[in-house]
Amino acid sequence: MVYETVPRTVRILLLGEPGVGKTSLILSLVTEEFTEHVPPKAEEITIPADVTPEQVPTNIIDICIPEQSLEQVAEEIERAHVICIVFSVDRQETLNKIATYWLPFVRDNCPEDYRKPVILVGNKIDLIDYSVIDNIWDIAEEYPEVDRCIECSAKSLINVSEMFYNAQKAVLHPINPIYSIEEQELTEKCKKALSRIFKICDLDGDGLLDDYEVTIFQKKCFDSPLQLQVLDEVKSVIAQNVAGGIENDCITIKGFIFLHCLFIQRGRNETTWTVLRKFGYDESLELTPSYLYASIKVPVGCTTELSYKGQQFLTQLFEKYDKDKDGMLNPTELKNVFSCCPRIPWHNLRYTVPTNEKGYLTLQGWMCRWTLMTLLDLQNTSAYLAYLGFNFLENESQKLAIHITREKKIDIAKKQSSRNVYQCHVIGPRSCGKTSICRSFLGIGHKKIKAHANERGDGNNTDNCCINTVLVYGQEKYLVLKEIPITRVSDPLQPHEVNCDVACLVYDVGASRSFEYIARIYIKYFAESHIPVLIVGTRGDALIARQEYILQPEMFCNKYQLLSPHFFFIKENKNDVFVKLATMAAFPKRRHLKHFASLSGENSSWWKAGIGVAAATVVGFVLIKIFSFQKR
Repeated sequence: MVYETVPRTVRILLLGEPGVGKTSLILSLVTEEFTEHVPPKAEEITIPADVTPEQVPTNIIDICIPEQSLEQVAEEIERAHVICIVFSVDRQETLNKIATYWLPFVRDNCPEDYRKPVILVGNKIDLIDYSVIDNIWDIAEEYPEVDRCIECSAKSLINVSEMFYNAQKAVLHPINPIYSIEEQELTEKCKKALSRIFKICDLDGDGLLDDYEVTIFQKKCFDSPLQLQVLDEVKSVIAQNVAGGIENDCITIKGFIFLHCLFIQRGRNETTWTVLRKFGYDESLELTPSYLYASIKVPVGCTTELSYKGQQFLTQLFEKYDKDKDGMLNPTELKNVFSCCPRIPWHNLRYTVPTNEKGYLTLQGWMCRWTLMTLLDLQNTSAYLAYLGFNFLENESQKLAIHITREKKIDIAKKQSSRNVYQCHVIGPRSCGKTSICRSFLGIGHKKIKAHANERGDGNNTDNCCINTVLVYGQEKYLVLKEIPITRVSDPLQPHEVNCDVACLVYDVGASRSFEYIARIYIKYFAESHIPVLIVGTRGDALIARQEYILQPEMFCNKYQLLSPHFFFIKENKNDVFVKLATMAAFPKRRHLKHFASLSGENSSWWKAGIGVAAATVVGFVLIKIFSFQKR
């Protein structure tokens, strides 16, 4: 079933046999008095938004069968948002025609996948002293589009305004998407949506809504606190009607769903719809694109990272679902985190982020994975933050969770990056040890390394990426290693395979033709760029071979003023190469030899540089304080 989006103007159409009082109902609503002599058909009435309970402009259209053709009536049905079929309670034949003629006629003139809501209106109850509602329920069961049945009197002004208000509600707060009249319970889609809402509002993750959590829910959905006495009454009603609806004086998921079922059965659809819309649902009970995908414009040369608010939210989410408090998310806990999402957004975590030996996500790995997705797939980050309730809990869109970095050219001009996440592309010929370097970054031993798929993506593919944290002068930074798969040495690199914060060009010191490839890559793509480059020679059990190239690696680095080749021993998991890469990315223009010293040989130079940066910061702060004091 498809449902229309809430319209900006509600169009109400009145149908029924001649003489049932359609025109009289319209005139009684407008003039607030009954007129004995009415025209055959009222002109279209427009009620301004400020005089309607829902603050939505409303158009009311009358139909006169003797004056209008069936084609004209069919056109009005197509244009209407809700249809009121009026019958006279003292004329049984007008009620009979609802099921035998009017409802089938309305169906025939509505799209097959969308049935417009119908209100059955029994007019002239001032002429009888009994109710005819019970005679209508059989019709309502046969035609699910019947939203409700109302008895009224245009002459006595009984339920006239209520009739039009309920017609308006049927459009703005439709019952069919959320409640099955036949089964007398919520629809499965509504239960699923309410279950997600319950999980988001269950701040401590204990499966219960305590008084504090209910109060937060009430304030954010309805902008008003819930009085303790009212809350106690609500819990009492739940306890009396649902076994297991209350536990430890808290509301369970069963109680929460029952409560909304009760609201709808009592005609308070708007209460449940207010909650659903607050959590991003449309009339088809799907999360709206505007709710899932925040409008975030990322200028050219900038990247996206998690803001402090985003990191705080995700840390709290991790702690909420880490039930055994072991600092890790096991498969069951990870599944529970994303139980209110379409699917778990990640796979192959063991080879992407830091995990424990069993492959369980640590908090560090959790934050790394979100950081990677925010960098390479912002739309997905935005959507999953929405699924998990960031919009509701922070009362802001996902924009608040995202930080847009300054342009790369500013970093280059200042010779220092303001970013916290650096992208390093690992480039080299096949079998040179690229995968070994990436796996080593995650602490995976050489013997556990599996073969890597050689697929070249579009730049946003995370399958060839791994991410971890490194310390750059005492500050924690994220370093993303993206392995660039090479099928043939003759294949050119694409722009997205070249653009990065630092490049790691890898060759196998035991293969005599290995260095030639990265030498040509450097000259073709990096020699004239501002991208820092580190040449890494991987060493296994084989002896070092002389490279069949016009320059040996050391001489090549000297010629192009690069750091000396860094030797990476595959069987050792040392992180000095990763610190070096991150530091080179942090100071993007200082790419030449005179600006850097090798970590392995001159550690003191790096520490002196770090101390110098820190000292300059402190001195600057003191000078500002002195100048501020002198101005007073």
